[in-house]
Amino acid sequence: EIEKLKEPIGKQDQYIAAFGGLTTFTFKKDGTVKASKLKITMETMYELEDNLLLFFTGFSRSASGILKDQNTKSIENNSNMIENLNYVKDLGYRSQAALINGNTELFGKLMHEHWEHKKKRSGGMSNTKIDSWYQLGIKNGAIGGKLVGAGGGGFLMFMSEEKKKLRKAMTDQGLEEVRFKFDFEGTKLVLT
Repeated sequence: EIEKLKEPIGKQDQYIAAFGGLTTFTFKKDGTVKASKLKITMETMYELEDNLLLFFTGFSRSASGILKDQNTKSIENNSNMIENLNYVKDLGYRSQAALINGNTELFGKLMHEHWEHKKKRSGGMSNTKIDSWYQLGIKNGAIGGKLVGAGGGGFLMFMSEEKKKLRKAMTDQGLEEVRFKFDFEGTKLVLT
């Protein structure tokens, strides 16, 4: 995607797919990547798995347009973009600390904080429908959440301890829940 197709995307999706699990990555300026398993308790892992809910918005989009705008602003050293990306990097460290300390409620609040900053990167990051669904989620038990991926569509993820209330609110809006579990194997070769 990056080298052959020249897509303006990051490496994180490819690396987490390869490694699996709850993993942290350090992307170095020389292009190397350091992967480390996130050191959390089984209780914290189960809380995450039990309280993260994912809903398909029905909007599909090309990540390229949104990410191209972000990439161009980064290359041009746009101060607002650089400040936003540095802030989000710090949020990553704060999220990591919250999970290591078993504070999944704080993790949910940090997801909300991340979403608010992510929307500032591009006008195509969200739309009025996604914003209204997000607010409905917050009013119906979500601690925090965000649109996963590049933005503009795809999936809304929420952290909530009031799952039944949140599920009802989202399904009443026509959003389909996508159930998931963490995968700890990463990419594997399957021979048939």
